[in-house]
Amino acid sequence: MKVMTKSPLQIARSSYQPKLPAALKGNVVIKVGAATESVADQTEIKQLFPNTYGMPLLTFQTGEKKENPAIGVGVILSGGQAPGGHNVICGLFDGLKSLNTNSKLYGFIGGPIGLVEHEYIELTKEIVDEYRNTGGFDIIGSGRTKLEEEWQYEKGAEICKKIGINAIVVIGGDDSNTNACVLAEYYSQKNNGIQVIGCPKTIDGDLKNEMIETSFGFDTACKVYSELIGNIQRDANSAKKYWHFIRLMGRSASHITLECALQSHPNICIVSEEVEAKNLTLNDVVDDIVKIIVIRAGHGLNFGTILIPEGLIEFIPAMKKLIEELNDLLAHNEDFIALNTDEEKRQYVKGMLSKETSDVYRSLPKGIARQLTLDRDPHGNVQVSLIETEKLLIEMVAKRLAQLKAEGKYKGKFSAINHFFGYEGRCAIPSNFDADYTYSLGYTASVLISEGKTGYMSSVRNLTAPAAEWIAGGVPITMMMNMEKRHGEMKPVIQKALVLLEGEPFKYFAAHRENWADEKSSYIYPGPIQYYGPTEVCDQPTRTLMLEQGI
Repeated sequence: MKVMTKSPLQIARSSYQPKLPAALKGNVVIKVGAATESVADQTEIKQLFPNTYGMPLLTFQTGEKKENPAIGVGVILSGGQAPGGHNVICGLFDGLKSLNTNSKLYGFIGGPIGLVEHEYIELTKEIVDEYRNTGGFDIIGSGRTKLEEEWQYEKGAEICKKIGINAIVVIGGDDSNTNACVLAEYYSQKNNGIQVIGCPKTIDGDLKNEMIETSFGFDTACKVYSELIGNIQRDANSAKKYWHFIRLMGRSASHITLECALQSHPNICIVSEEVEAKNLTLNDVVDDIVKIIVIRAGHGLNFGTILIPEGLIEFIPAMKKLIEELNDLLAHNEDFIALNTDEEKRQYVKGMLSKETSDVYRSLPKGIARQLTLDRDPHGNVQVSLIETEKLLIEMVAKRLAQLKAEGKYKGKFSAINHFFGYEGRCAIPSNFDADYTYSLGYTASVLISEGKTGYMSSVRNLTAPAAEWIAGGVPITMMMNMEKRHGEMKPVIQKALVLLEGEPFKYFAAHRENWADEKSSYIYPGPIQYYGPTEVCDQPTRTLMLEQGI
């Protein structure tokens, strides 16, 4: 019997040809739009990016054929994985070859560090073809190295000059594209002929604006998580004895949690942005959960599902202030790093915090307090993803229900199971939407490069329409930037897009959640991602995107 090295689906997907906007199917000309400015802190951003600030919006249209010189392009996968990254590279490769068959694409190994340490491979047709429509970033690997030192930029320029690279494409989220913007500005100042283009990647969905309708990978990841949630809900509705507390990825915004709620109709869904807007405490959140559990128990429904955003803790105002103090206190703090035991660290932190935040810190279970002081992320911040919020809520809810039972106000049974869905969605085989979208983003990047542009992010809009009607172009990265505190200093970064409480997706959720909380048959079971079949089954974008576009 022959050993299979690929699944039948892998084999079938390799022959899928992603759909493109009509403007990218022939010869392209650029339509120059209005000049731009940053979303905030215009004076500071303009001063930091004098060469790439205020550039115009760009859109592509079909035009007459022209000769394009052969060019060399380097590509970097930066940050966490997201479904569709390989198709960005495939679209970039095909776009470059369509402009001039002698153009070459190089992949820097392991993320930005590959640019600095000159680790790269040439991406040939044979290599690229192996990764078409596949999940993951394993074609060249990814990494979280920050490009923020002049010597790093110079090492990058050195390898570009050596192997004939005219442009670098950075595929990443807000921090990675901030790095791309800084790199583009530096190379523009040096006038060394190296362009830099970004592509919007993050399953968290927090890299978006009027020109970037969604980041790639969000669609696929939410569909994967929603399938799992639907499966759990079917099981809960069958066993009728467990409350499932499900934490979902998304530290800085609740887009994933809200989208999964729109797809699956859980009994409870917490949206961090609403918690912050209402100035809720942790006890307030627990009381809201307990209220619904008690109501359902009164109807004989001792089961349900609760969706919890990964970053919830950071949105509770008192906890947010605590985390901000910890970020400032512990960044590069050699005294803290030298401490050996958790208890020593706990006592040190208690003594250094302000009175208000110290009281909050002391009130936390030791396990959660310890998690707040674990190793920082590459940006010097608390690693919120390591805080097991779902377990904390289960513990607090169980304690509150026991009190109510002793008072005769609750007669139900409470058994809870915790889940965290994160890595399950980051490298899934991309949905048709993400396969098409990412391929178009890569192809768009090739056109921006051929037109000599730098400091732009690849943009594909009108995404609820058929792919042929999508609008391709470029948006200056500086347009998305503002100043934020990082490592205790103000830094230029791309502004994160949070869930808008006045936006249509949240308004739809808010209008229906009361029914979802108490109805026996409100659950939706989305099922697995479908790649073949009717368009309404296979090519649909997220509910978030459709509601935002009025569909």
